[in-house]
Amino acid sequence: MLRPDGTVFAAGASPAGTPGHTAIYNTKTKKWAKGPDFPRVNGVALACDDAPSAVEINGNVLVMTAPPVFNLGAVFFEWNGTSLTKIAGPPNAKIDGAYYGHFLELPSGQLLFSDFSKDVELFTPKGTFKAAWQPKITSAPTSVTKGKTYVIKGTQFSGLTTGAAYGDDFQDSTNYALVRITNNATKHVFYAKTTNPSSYAVQTGTLAESTHFTVSSTTETGPSTLVVVTNGIPSAAKAVTVN
Repeated sequence: MLRPDGTVFAAGASPAGTPGHTAIYNTKTKKWAKGPDFPRVNGVALACDDAPSAVEINGNVLVMTAPPVFNLGAVFFEWNGTSLTKIAGPPNAKIDGAYYGHFLELPSGQLLFSDFSKDVELFTPKGTFKAAWQPKITSAPTSVTKGKTYVIKGTQFSGLTTGAAYGDDFQDSTNYALVRITNNATKHVFYAKTTNPSSYAVQTGTLAESTHFTVSSTTETGPSTLVVVTNGIPSAAKAVTVN
């Protein structure tokens, strides 16, 4: 997982009874460094056998592990760039293998978690993002009409990470802009459909980006605010009137 600071957290599988290794790649120096092994829990080794992970809005990486190879008893850790910290898992963790889990980064900044069951969980990170990580709007309409399509321009619309990942089988990338409109009077939230992004590249800095958005027919009319949100991190709000 690529973190906002430009480092990549990598973790993998391991033989039965052997803790999984981690490694850190620095995209600025182009060098790898050895990271910590996953600690044993109650004497049991843990690793990432086709495991999911996601970058939280605070920059930490949430990763799911379990006893190798493909055994049950999932344990969750956070990587903060320096150390791995064990955190509480969802109710099904003890009967999950690492490969059971999937994460999806929501525009609220929460992580949606599923595990092959009918039980779906939400993880709410502690802390928040840095201002430098926010998308920035440089050009946006001040008046929009329901059902119409517009172009919005700015920087960092594709975010600083891909959001979430899963082993080698399935990815939940969210490195694209969403447009959120909030009615000033009711505080109700509406999402426009975004299409034709200029780029999916991440950590593009001041490079100009754009996306099209179509205002939904259910959006409430009147004075509102508009933000671009990517990987759960919103831009500063712009005033907009919905007609």
